[in-house]
Amino acid sequence: MPQDGFYAKVCRGMPALIRQWLILGRGDADRLALILAETARVAGLGDPGETPNGEQLQHWAEGGELPPHWAVRTALFLLVQMPARPTPESDNEACAWAYCWLRNRDFTNRDAALSALPDHLRSQLSHAVTAAWADRQGLRLV
Repeated sequence: MPQDGFYAKVCRGMPALIRQWLILGRGDADRLALILAETARVAGLGDPGETPNGEQLQHWAEGGELPPHWAVRTALFLLVQMPARPTPESDNEACAWAYCWLRNRDFTNRDAALSALPDHLRSQLSHAVTAAWADRQGLRLV
């Protein structure tokens, strides 16, 4: 069923990724929205266009609308660098983390993507990275 497929899980997990950034980031929601947008621009993770405000970030975190890809990709980029070593809290969120991991970097194969993860995420995201790799490869034109 399409609602049980990998990308459907990614979409359901995206708000949780933004929520983790709001919870673990330092500062109020407006400041965290600015950091997210500026990091996306500087790191080349997407073009936010206009910088969202804290209210928009909260809206995405609550699942009010699907967050844009630049936002979730950047949230993951920032989360994996945190000394707090955050991890996904559900299967859907793990799928969103794995999807963004593959979108943020260029890997030659699934094993390279998995071994590049921080140690604390490797076993927890193994299944999701495998599913993300299969999804990514399935979308390639021959």
